[in-house]
Amino acid sequence: MRVHVAFTPDESAAAPTGIVIDVIRATSTICRALASGYARVFCAAEVDDARALRDELPGVTLGGERLGVRIDGFDLGNSPAEYLEPRSSVLAMSTTNGTRAIVTAAERCERVLIASLLNLEAVVAAASAQRDDVAVFCAGVKGAFALDDAYVAGRVAAALGWERSDAAEAAVRLASSYATAEEAFRQSRSGRNLIANGPELEADIPYCARESVLDVVPRFVEMRGVAAEIVPS
Repeated sequence: MRVHVAFTPDESAAAPTGIVIDVIRATSTICRALASGYARVFCAAEVDDARALRDELPGVTLGGERLGVRIDGFDLGNSPAEYLEPRSSVLAMSTTNGTRAIVTAAERCERVLIASLLNLEAVVAAASAQRDDVAVFCAGVKGAFALDDAYVAGRVAAALGWERSDAAEAAVRLASSYATAEEAFRQSRSGRNLIANGPELEADIPYCARESVLDVVPRFVEMRGVAAEIVPS
Protein backbone atom coordinates (compact mmCIF):
# COMPACT_ATOMS: atom_id res chain seq x y z
CA MET A 1 0.00 0.00 0.00
CA ARG A 2 1.09 3.54 -0.74
CA VAL A 3 0.27 6.95 0.70
CA HIS A 4 0.47 10.24 -1.18
CA VAL A 5 -0.06 13.78 0.10
CA ALA A 6 -1.65 16.47 -2.08
CA PHE A 7 -0.61 19.74 -0.47
CA THR A 8 -3.34 21.71 -2.26
CA PRO A 9 -6.82 20.64 -3.46
CA ASP A 10 -6.00 21.50 -7.07
CA GLU A 11 -3.21 18.94 -7.26
CA SER A 12 -4.11 15.99 -9.46
CA ALA A 13 -4.33 13.16 -6.93
CA ALA A 14 -6.59 10.16 -6.52
CA ALA A 15 -6.69 6.86 -4.63
CA PRO A 16 -9.30 4.37 -3.43
CA THR A 17 -9.25 6.06 -0.02
CA GLY A 18 -9.08 9.82 0.38
CA ILE A 19 -8.40 11.62 3.66
CA VAL A 20 -9.26 15.31 3.87
CA ILE A 21 -7.56 17.68 6.32
CA ASP A 22 -8.45 21.27 7.17
CA VAL A 23 -7.26 21.16 10.75
CA ILE A 24 -7.73 24.90 11.37
CA ARG A 25 -10.63 24.49 11.48
CA ALA A 26 -13.27 22.80 9.32
CA THR A 27 -12.34 19.14 9.71
CA SER A 28 -11.72 19.60 13.44
CA THR A 29 -15.18 21.14 13.71
CA ILE A 30 -16.84 18.36 11.68
CA CYS A 31 -15.24 15.72 13.91
CA ARG A 32 -16.34 17.57 17.05
CA ALA A 33 -19.89 18.08 15.76
CA LEU A 34 -20.45 14.43 14.84
CA ALA A 35 -18.88 13.22 18.08
CA SER A 36 -21.24 15.53 19.97
CA GLY A 37 -24.37 14.10 18.42
CA TYR A 38 -25.10 15.72 15.07
CA ALA A 39 -26.32 12.89 12.83
CA ARG A 40 -24.96 14.31 9.59
CA VAL A 41 -23.08 17.29 8.21
CA PHE A 42 -23.66 18.71 4.75
CA CYS A 43 -20.55 20.46 3.40
CA ALA A 44 -21.22 23.14 0.80
CA ALA A 45 -18.56 25.14 -1.01
CA GLU A 46 -20.76 28.24 -1.32
CA VAL A 47 -22.67 30.15 1.35
CA ASP A 48 -25.90 30.23 -0.67
CA ASP A 49 -25.76 26.45 -1.11
CA ALA A 50 -25.67 26.00 2.66
CA ARG A 51 -28.56 28.42 3.08
CA ALA A 52 -30.55 26.48 0.49
CA LEU A 53 -30.20 23.32 2.57
CA ARG A 54 -32.01 25.04 5.43
CA ASP A 55 -34.94 25.65 3.06
CA GLU A 56 -34.93 22.02 1.92
CA LEU A 57 -34.40 20.32 5.29
CA PRO A 58 -36.36 21.54 8.32
CA GLY A 59 -34.39 22.26 11.47
CA VAL A 60 -30.96 22.55 9.86
CA THR A 61 -28.28 24.33 11.88
CA LEU A 62 -26.04 26.58 9.79
CA GLY A 63 -22.35 26.81 10.62
CA GLY A 64 -19.33 28.26 8.90
CA GLU A 65 -17.04 31.18 8.24
CA ARG A 66 -15.45 33.41 5.69
CA LEU A 67 -11.95 34.71 6.48
CA GLY A 68 -12.28 33.26 9.96
CA VAL A 69 -15.46 35.14 10.87
CA ARG A 70 -18.96 33.66 11.32
CA ILE A 71 -21.11 34.14 8.23
CA ASP A 72 -23.88 36.70 8.65
CA GLY A 73 -27.14 34.97 9.53
CA PHE A 74 -25.52 31.63 10.40
CA ASP A 75 -26.16 30.02 13.78
CA LEU A 76 -22.56 29.11 14.51
CA GLY A 77 -19.07 29.87 13.30
CA ASN A 78 -16.23 27.43 12.69
CA SER A 79 -14.83 26.94 16.20
CA PRO A 80 -14.98 23.30 17.36
CA ALA A 81 -15.86 24.46 20.87
CA GLU A 82 -19.16 25.83 19.52
CA TYR A 83 -20.25 22.28 18.70
CA LEU A 84 -20.10 20.57 22.08
CA GLU A 85 -23.90 20.24 22.15
CA PRO A 86 -25.99 19.69 18.99
CA ARG A 87 -28.64 22.28 18.19
CA SER A 88 -30.38 19.90 15.80
CA SER A 89 -29.69 16.59 14.09
CA VAL A 90 -28.39 18.13 10.86
CA LEU A 91 -25.62 20.67 10.33
CA ALA A 92 -24.97 22.48 7.04
CA MET A 93 -21.51 24.05 6.79
CA SER A 94 -19.66 26.32 4.41
CA THR A 95 -16.08 27.38 5.08
CA THR A 96 -13.38 29.19 3.15
CA ASN A 97 -11.29 26.11 2.38
CA GLY A 98 -12.31 22.85 4.04
CA THR A 99 -15.73 22.17 2.59
CA ARG A 100 -14.38 22.73 -0.92
CA ALA A 101 -11.62 20.18 -0.34
CA ILE A 102 -14.15 17.59 0.78
CA VAL A 103 -16.21 18.05 -2.38
CA THR A 104 -13.03 17.75 -4.49
CA ALA A 105 -11.94 14.53 -2.77
CA ALA A 106 -15.42 13.05 -3.22
CA GLU A 107 -15.01 13.43 -6.98
CA ARG A 108 -11.71 11.52 -7.02
CA CYS A 109 -11.92 8.72 -4.44
CA GLU A 110 -14.08 5.67 -3.79
CA ARG A 111 -14.29 6.56 -0.10
CA VAL A 112 -13.47 9.76 1.75
CA LEU A 113 -12.60 10.11 5.43
CA ILE A 114 -12.32 13.35 7.40
CA ALA A 115 -9.23 13.82 9.55
CA SER A 116 -7.96 16.16 12.23
CA LEU A 117 -5.58 15.73 15.11
CA LEU A 118 -8.61 15.24 17.35
CA ASN A 119 -9.35 11.88 15.67
CA LEU A 120 -5.88 11.02 14.35
CA GLU A 121 -5.64 7.51 15.79
CA ALA A 122 -9.18 6.58 14.76
CA VAL A 123 -8.88 7.81 11.18
CA VAL A 124 -5.52 6.09 10.65
CA ALA A 125 -7.02 2.81 11.91
CA ALA A 126 -10.00 3.20 9.56
CA ALA A 127 -7.78 3.91 6.55
CA SER A 128 -5.44 1.03 7.40
CA ALA A 129 -8.35 -1.40 7.56
CA GLN A 130 -9.19 -0.72 3.90
CA ARG A 131 -5.79 -2.05 2.74
CA ASP A 132 -5.84 0.33 -0.22
CA ASP A 133 -3.70 3.23 -1.40
CA VAL A 134 -4.44 6.52 0.35
CA ALA A 135 -4.40 10.08 -0.94
CA VAL A 136 -4.28 12.74 1.77
CA PHE A 137 -5.84 16.02 0.64
CA CYS A 138 -4.76 19.22 2.40
CA ALA A 139 -7.37 21.97 2.15
CA GLY A 140 -4.74 24.69 2.08
CA VAL A 141 -5.58 28.39 2.19
CA LYS A 142 -7.35 29.68 -0.90
CA GLY A 143 -5.59 27.09 -3.02
CA ALA A 144 -2.13 27.66 -1.52
CA PHE A 145 0.02 25.45 0.70
CA ALA A 146 -0.92 25.47 4.41
CA LEU A 147 1.64 24.50 7.04
CA ASP A 148 -0.96 23.30 9.55
CA ASP A 149 -2.61 20.88 7.12
CA ALA A 150 0.76 19.63 5.88
CA TYR A 151 1.80 18.93 9.47
CA VAL A 152 -1.25 16.73 10.08
CA ALA A 153 -0.80 15.05 6.69
CA GLY A 154 2.71 14.13 7.78
CA ARG A 155 1.41 12.70 11.02
CA VAL A 156 -1.12 10.59 9.10
CA ALA A 157 1.47 9.37 6.59
CA ALA A 158 3.92 8.45 9.36
CA ALA A 159 1.27 6.58 11.34
CA LEU A 160 0.16 4.56 8.31
CA GLY A 161 3.71 3.27 7.89
CA TRP A 162 3.28 2.49 4.21
CA GLU A 163 5.35 3.25 1.13
CA ARG A 164 5.38 7.02 0.68
CA SER A 165 5.37 9.25 -2.35
CA ASP A 166 7.96 12.03 -2.30
CA ALA A 167 5.26 14.45 -1.16
CA ALA A 168 4.25 12.14 1.70
CA GLU A 169 7.90 11.79 2.72
CA ALA A 170 8.23 15.59 2.71
CA ALA A 171 5.14 15.90 4.90
CA VAL A 172 6.51 13.37 7.39
CA ARG A 173 9.82 15.21 7.62
CA LEU A 174 8.04 18.56 8.01
CA ALA A 175 5.92 17.22 10.87
CA SER A 176 8.95 15.75 12.63
CA SER A 177 10.67 19.16 12.61
CA TYR A 178 8.19 20.57 15.16
CA ALA A 179 8.26 19.73 18.84
CA THR A 180 4.48 20.02 19.14
CA ALA A 181 1.44 20.42 16.92
CA GLU A 182 0.58 23.71 18.59
CA GLU A 183 3.98 25.11 17.64
CA ALA A 184 3.37 24.25 14.00
CA PHE A 185 -0.18 25.60 14.08
CA ARG A 186 0.86 28.93 15.60
CA GLN A 187 3.48 29.42 12.90
CA SER A 188 1.02 28.69 10.09
CA ARG A 189 -0.90 31.33 8.17
CA SER A 190 -4.17 29.85 9.43
CA GLY A 191 -2.98 30.08 13.02
CA ARG A 192 -1.76 33.63 12.59
CA ASN A 193 -5.15 34.60 11.13
CA LEU A 194 -6.88 33.27 14.25
CA ILE A 195 -4.48 35.13 16.51
CA ALA A 196 -5.12 38.35 14.59
CA ASN A 197 -8.87 37.98 15.15
CA GLY A 198 -8.53 37.99 18.94
CA PRO A 199 -8.22 35.67 21.94
CA GLU A 200 -11.55 33.90 21.37
CA LEU A 201 -10.44 32.52 18.02
CA GLU A 202 -6.84 32.08 19.15
CA ALA A 203 -8.18 29.57 21.70
CA ASP A 204 -9.02 27.29 18.77
CA ILE A 205 -5.31 26.66 18.19
CA PRO A 206 -4.63 24.59 21.32
CA TYR A 207 -8.08 23.03 20.97
CA CYS A 208 -7.30 21.77 17.44
CA ALA A 209 -3.82 20.66 18.56
CA ARG A 210 -5.22 18.04 20.95
CA GLU A 211 -4.45 14.55 19.68
CA SER A 212 -6.65 11.44 19.43
CA VAL A 213 -9.32 12.58 21.88
CA LEU A 214 -12.23 11.55 19.62
CA ASP A 215 -13.08 8.09 18.26
CA VAL A 216 -15.34 9.35 15.48
CA VAL A 217 -14.34 8.88 11.82
CA PRO A 218 -16.49 11.12 9.62
CA ARG A 219 -17.02 9.69 6.14
CA PHE A 220 -18.56 10.92 2.92
CA VAL A 221 -21.68 9.02 1.83
CA GLU A 222 -23.15 10.92 -1.12
CA MET A 223 -23.75 14.26 -2.76
CA ARG A 224 -27.00 16.10 -2.10
CA GLY A 225 -26.98 18.47 -5.03
CA VAL A 226 -23.68 20.31 -4.68
CA ALA A 227 -23.23 19.49 -0.98
CA ALA A 228 -21.27 16.53 0.38
CA GLU A 229 -23.06 14.52 3.06
CA ILE A 230 -20.83 13.41 5.94
CA VAL A 231 -21.87 10.90 8.63
CA PRO A 232 -20.04 9.36 11.60
CA SER A 233 -18.56 5.89 11.60
